[in-house]
Amino acid sequence: MGTEDAAESATESAAARRDLAVRAAVEQGIVGGTGPAPPLVCLLDTAGIRASAAALTDAFATAPPPAAPVLHTFAVKACPLVPVLRLLADAGLGCEVASPGELALARAAGVPADRIVLDSPAKTGAELREALVLGVAVNADNRQELERLDALVGRAPAASPIGVRINPQTGAGTIDALSTATASSKFGIALRDPGAREWLVRAYLDRPWLTRLHVHSGSQGVPLSLIAEGVRDLHALAEEINAAAGRRQVDTLDIGGGLPVNFASDEEHPTHAQYVAALRGAVPALFDGSYGLVTEFGRSLLAKHGLALARVEYTKTSGSRPIALTHAGVQLATRTAYAPAAWPVRILPYDAKGSPKTGDPVAQDVAGPACFAGDLLASARELPSLAPGDLIGIPDTGAYFFTAHYGYNSLPRPAVYGFAVGPQGRVRFSLARPAQDLAEIVAEAGGDLRDALL
Repeated sequence: MGTEDAAESATESAAARRDLAVRAAVEQGIVGGTGPAPPLVCLLDTAGIRASAAALTDAFATAPPPAAPVLHTFAVKACPLVPVLRLLADAGLGCEVASPGELALARAAGVPADRIVLDSPAKTGAELREALVLGVAVNADNRQELERLDALVGRAPAASPIGVRINPQTGAGTIDALSTATASSKFGIALRDPGAREWLVRAYLDRPWLTRLHVHSGSQGVPLSLIAEGVRDLHALAEEINAAAGRRQVDTLDIGGGLPVNFASDEEHPTHAQYVAALRGAVPALFDGSYGLVTEFGRSLLAKHGLALARVEYTKTSGSRPIALTHAGVQLATRTAYAPAAWPVRILPYDAKGSPKTGDPVAQDVAGPACFAGDLLASARELPSLAPGDLIGIPDTGAYFFTAHYGYNSLPRPAVYGFAVGPQGRVRFSLARPAQDLAEIVAEAGGDLRDALL
């Protein structure tokens, strides 16, 4: 079977697993088109997650010689669920964390400190001290943070690998908010600013304990060519530092992540193999074994394997436009509600029994439950006419959607289940995050402090 045939077969298998899971979720009472079952649930395809992790590791497996280690870390912000981090750790991945909370999640998942990387533009002194005590790798974001590290390392040698993040200033993709390599990005040391390159080389020569360099140019909307250009600039800077030091001081390049995801269909592209091919074309010396590598992928590992499943509660017509009112909206697809042009989602219609719904397409709005007009998943979307009790599936939501809940209207966090399809198509569900109940919402809103402001 050729590569394209294999990819097509994998896509068909993922879609088949998804449809089996929807029907099983209804049959097992995990979600309901009718009756007392919950009106909203979120599903993660564990086989798909494992397949993406394997595709990433396989893409790099033949690239560097055995002497150059590769650590693949998962960007925890993309799906901050301990069972997911544990699953990925079992598949050989570490964690990239950007806050004390994310570090706590990685540790709760049992990820060893030497497989964790701490990135953040605003680390506190306490966060830095904890990372150095644990042996977590640290990428310093700016000059002032590096001065804090000077003081900490001066008191006690650090077991942690330490590096500096650069901003290659290679430009923006199609979504400005996710482009981290613009001329004025808030991240890293701006490499092309006057005197910055010379300062960086001197900073490394003055600090023998700086052994890494880090770059991350963005994510969704950033083309492979710009990502590869940033990695090329990182490699060139490492070569310059090592030449000036007269030794191999920088031994590891953290090349970030940021592989975009196709939200228009079930097809996965670009792939991790295509990413490696782009790097080979832009900076072939990256794979000559001179440097260990670290990656920090998030969305590309999880997005395609998530499905939000919501009941259509009511349908109506307004100004001749059919509208389906559902239980999935801004609390799950926050970016879609506020920036629909940049973050469109697909809608998969199912009937009340969980079978794919067919019929003549009708232009209709698919709306969420929140009390503001922009709470729409889709406008004038051509779908079979939806009716109360039907279900809608929102695919490609395994990263940054339902895992990053937005508490508008105090809407509760829905349950998240992983699913696996066994022999004869039997689907087994495993709870990865319980649904939030009303008592938890009240507690988070200061329920125990009712009279505090009187």
